[in-house]
Amino acid sequence: MLKTKKVNRLLPTQAGRMGTQMKIAKVLFPLSLVLLSGCVVGPDYQSPNAAVPAKFSEGGHAEAAEVTLKPWWEAFHDKKLNSLVAQGMGENLDVQQSIERTVEARANVIVAASGGLPQINANGSASASGQDGSYQRNNTGRDHSQTKTIGGGGDASWLIDLFGQYARAKESANASLDAAYADVNVARLAYLSDLTSAYIEARYNQEAYALQQKSLVSRRETLKLTEDIKAAGAASSLDVVQAEGLVNTTLAELPGYQTGFNQAANRIATLLGLPATTVTASLRNGGPQPSPRYNTKIGIPADLVRNRPDIRRAERLLAAATASIGVAEAQLYPSLSLSGSIDGSRIVSSVAGGLGAWSFGPSLDIPIFNGGRLRANVDIAKSGAQQQYLAWKQTVLNAIEEVENALVGLRNNYQTVAALRKVVDSYEEALGLARESYKGGATSLLDVLDAERNLSNSRIALAASIRNLSNNYVALNVAIGGGADIQAVGQ
Repeated sequence: MLKTKKVNRLLPTQAGRMGTQMKIAKVLFPLSLVLLSGCVVGPDYQSPNAAVPAKFSEGGHAEAAEVTLKPWWEAFHDKKLNSLVAQGMGENLDVQQSIERTVEARANVIVAASGGLPQINANGSASASGQDGSYQRNNTGRDHSQTKTIGGGGDASWLIDLFGQYARAKESANASLDAAYADVNVARLAYLSDLTSAYIEARYNQEAYALQQKSLVSRRETLKLTEDIKAAGAASSLDVVQAEGLVNTTLAELPGYQTGFNQAANRIATLLGLPATTVTASLRNGGPQPSPRYNTKIGIPADLVRNRPDIRRAERLLAAATASIGVAEAQLYPSLSLSGSIDGSRIVSSVAGGLGAWSFGPSLDIPIFNGGRLRANVDIAKSGAQQQYLAWKQTVLNAIEEVENALVGLRNNYQTVAALRKVVDSYEEALGLARESYKGGATSLLDVLDAERNLSNSRIALAASIRNLSNNYVALNVAIGGGADIQAVGQ
């Protein structure tokens, strides 16, 4: 490592200081031109390309319109859900944390750029000293002698960014800032997905509980009918016990739905940034199961690169990693820095006077031997960029998979719901016929109990299918990035 020597002189007068500053300016000016002629090492970033299909399996070839501002949850036509979404958009703690990370990322941009700017520091001091003794009293007529010293100065340094180390560092920090902003939208999408899914789960458990209560009423009617027939001598004790068993089975299933509802309500409260059970009372009155009223325009796979915030985040992290290669490569080459300092002091005693000193000079650092550390840092940066490219590519493929899965699920759910509605109608009719036949003695109680079970199971299956349909609708809209840019009012 080679360094030039610095020049030191005394400044006896203020005029001398002015002349010295002029000399420093004359030296700084030509050297500052070196900054303008510096080059930037490392690869220039190019946006990656991924081979994606021309269309989704269930879609067309047309591009989708802007979906990041679409409030797709309003398709459920559920005012309570809409109010919960709006309430939690600015209160969700994951979203707040991601927003706070953008503050940190903005500060990192300033830190990264500051290394290539001049650094100036100033200092000052003051002191007083004296002596007491009979000698001073005899010779000066005073009890003590005193000296005051006032000093001040400053130093400056400037690392000339010959090979773009700080330019690349700032480029990397700016890309990381973009990634932090994209991460906010990732958190918003996750919030929308979790909240709507929890709300769908809460309403499903309420619906299932109500259906089982309806089945309980029907099974108790069957039990009473069996007891009446037994009293008439046309039924056995076994028939009564079997009817009682079906009633008790229904009673055993009810607490599970209550548990599911409370857990879903607690999850909603947490997503809103509130303590558990806070929103339970407001949901307890119940409401219809959310069911989407229209389909979603999904566009083409290439739209995901524009609309999915996690893909944008991965791409920006790739840009940051690519710029980091330039930072590492710049450290392989010499670095030039300019530094100087000025110090002055004023002494006040029986004789007043001043003293000043200055120093200035460039220094050149040349890496000669470092055990391969600097070259290894370049390899580490290149590997990190390649890993980030693979992560970006995987994010794109995962996004396409999520859309395809949601599309298939949504299509099949519509078919299942339509079929189960007919099944419920059939079993309701079958139960009525079985009871009439049992009353007339044409069939056994077993036929009635079977009809009861079939109807109850089909009702629960229909409710579960509607839940699955709604969840797949949510999954599809989240998969295409719907609603990612919607922010809380006043945010």
